[in-house]
Amino acid sequence: MRSILLLLFCIFARALAEELSAESQEVIDAVNSAHSTWQAGRNFHGSYKKNQVRRLLGLKKREGERVLPIQRYERSLKDIPDEFDARKEWSDCASSIGHIRDQSDCGSCWAVSAASVLTDRMCIASKAKFTAQLSARELMTCCSHCGDGCNGGYDDQAWKYFHHHGIVTGGDYGSHEGCQPYPLKPCEHHVNGSRISCPDMGNPHTPDCFPYCTNRKYKKPFRKDHHKTKESYQVESIVESIQQEILNNGPVQAGFTVYEDFLSYKTGVYQHVTGDMEGGHAVKIIGWGVENGTPYWLVSNSWNTDWGDHGFFKIRRGVDECGFESEISAGIPDLSNI
Repeated sequence: MRSILLLLFCIFARALAEELSAESQEVIDAVNSAHSTWQAGRNFHGSYKKNQVRRLLGLKKREGERVLPIQRYERSLKDIPDEFDARKEWSDCASSIGHIRDQSDCGSCWAVSAASVLTDRMCIASKAKFTAQLSARELMTCCSHCGDGCNGGYDDQAWKYFHHHGIVTGGDYGSHEGCQPYPLKPCEHHVNGSRISCPDMGNPHTPDCFPYCTNRKYKKPFRKDHHKTKESYQVESIVESIQQEILNNGPVQAGFTVYEDFLSYKTGVYQHVTGDMEGGHAVKIIGWGVENGTPYWLVSNSWNTDWGDHGFFKIRRGVDECGFESEISAGIPDLSNI
């Protein structure tokens, strides 16, 4: 009888947790009263529940052997600047590098950030001859071994897909740009905004995979629009190696563990202060710097520009904060099809 009651209690507790608001005022107050390196505030609608915000955290954790080779660099600090911003370094590609995508109410962060990184690298490597966005849609809908679309996926498998198959072009939802634009409408994750509330979208399913251009106005055939990498790899988990990779080739993709307090990030250099683990997330690193003595990575998120610092955030560098330096993926673009 006792075991049955315990089981019922656990089920009830879990159900209650799912119905709790995505953000806790207690967590926000704890961060701000701790006088940490960052400030917290409300980002999400009060109607946004924990189970709904976890849907945005679609990076699956890799179990077993790696699927990509490791890129290593000789340690050398003399050529690494104290501050770096890819938007300034490659100004002809700044509009691409600084573009904040919106994954909508879908756990496609793994696909959106990967496509964004390869987009930037194509622009940089081609000296801005290639400026189109690459399609997160094809990656999230057609890469069967990458995961399960809106229900999450693996960042390393995304880069393996780039190498063996490639992806077509595709802009944001409703942009009519490229072969396969993003299929899900932007939604408002946040407290204030003009978009439809994400909870009102009803948990959209992953769209079907189509072997043709969904944008009928696009003239280039689907089979001739694919862009690949010459090689794909993961960068060793050493700060200087990650910096060298960015200096050489452009932004990289990072996977990390999200805790409850991260959801309420506003400004400053994030480091975990309080709150439970919520899930895995994938983002794009575009640079680094030092703020009030704290080294940081400069990062682009995919929850539209109303979240955080206009869609960006900084996270503490050099201590593998939330596993941030342990899962870095990238690749060298193949420019033969531009």
